[in-house]
Amino acid sequence: MGDSTALSYAVTEVPRAGWGQALPVFLNHNTLVVNEAVSASSSKSFSAAGRLNRILAVLRPRDVLLISFGHGDQSENPSRHTDPWTTFPDYLQLYIDGARATQALPVLVTPVERRRFTNDGVPYLSHGEYADAMRALAAATRTPLIDLSALSFALWSSLGPEVTKDYFLTADDTHLQARGAIEVARLVVSAGWMLPGRDRRALREPDISADLLVRPATRPGPDPL
Repeated sequence: MGDSTALSYAVTEVPRAGWGQALPVFLNHNTLVVNEAVSASSSKSFSAAGRLNRILAVLRPRDVLLISFGHGDQSENPSRHTDPWTTFPDYLQLYIDGARATQALPVLVTPVERRRFTNDGVPYLSHGEYADAMRALAAATRTPLIDLSALSFALWSSLGPEVTKDYFLTADDTHLQARGAIEVARLVVSAGWMLPGRDRRALREPDISADLLVRPATRPGPDPL
């Protein structure tokens, strides 16, 4: 579950891609990935639209539920906005409790960092306190955490402002191109010790073709506002 940085983009939207769309590249073929990420979603709006309850209804024991929000939660739109230290963890707790009730494994994934550099080429963080709030919740509830904010920030920092232009849509420096989606998915699976079917050979492959991404004919519409 997540937002537009993770969702599966359609064939007509090349080169845009989401990291959830690229997860199967790094997992064995017998591991099923169901990408329920939706554009313009926050932890609040995703739940309010009924998506959380619909997914919980079909979860089974030993399923793994990746929960990644934060971008939409920063919106000033009241239908999406949450406060990092109150309503954000409150909503995330619904996801954690719901998954555990089905004997599935909830995993919190901090939001992928945007491409943000100063004029001097110095990278800076863009998620305020939302990633910290998710880390604190994971510790308090003993929920597994993939710290994608920290991992992606380290990657973008090492690549620098010019090289990262090939990883992002530079119109907004938030949404990913296929190359960026693949490398972010690599970070998620590399850190995701709890994920079934991790393909260690693929994780070591430096050049993954964008042609391996499966693109639907259309993508899900945004949450109602």
